[in-house]
Amino acid sequence: MCYQTTYDSPLGKMVLTSDGDNLTGAWFDSGRIPAGHLSFRQYEEKRLPLFDAAESWFESYFKGETPNFTPPLQLSGTPFQMAVWEILTHIPYGKTVTYKEVAEKMARGREVSGMSARAVGNAIGHNPILIIVPCHRVIGCDGKLTGYAGGIEKKRALLAIEQRTIGHHTLVF
Repeated sequence: MCYQTTYDSPLGKMVLTSDGDNLTGAWFDSGRIPAGHLSFRQYEEKRLPLFDAAESWFESYFKGETPNFTPPLQLSGTPFQMAVWEILTHIPYGKTVTYKEVAEKMARGREVSGMSARAVGNAIGHNPILIIVPCHRVIGCDGKLTGYAGGIEKKRALLAIEQRTIGHHTLVF
């Protein structure tokens, strides 16, 4: 069974989904629904302790604090997407990287000479758990904000919460 609830974040309503044990989705209600969460799935509206934990994580985050725990997550995607999302989880709070840097890290990990930043961007765009898997920390090579399922203004707000100066990034790989 799949479960869902809504969370009223400071940036707008979010939909949270779970398989009963793990958080499987977190996205802004006004944003693009992740591909794995399309309407063919049946969700039961239910309050779970997991949702309470996720909301506690978000409350801490939106206060500008670095949450000291991560609720259990279950990501579902292609092996390529899973590898990209794993890289995202290692971008430190308050830091940004470029799509190109993520592609270069993917290439090194696969021991190939290069990787398409566009393919990486596509995988990032299918991230089903926004903020906790911090795809908002990935920016364009020129420092500009590009692509975010919740919208560029939410991406800008999330980076501001992390006290980032938009237009500058710190190489963390």
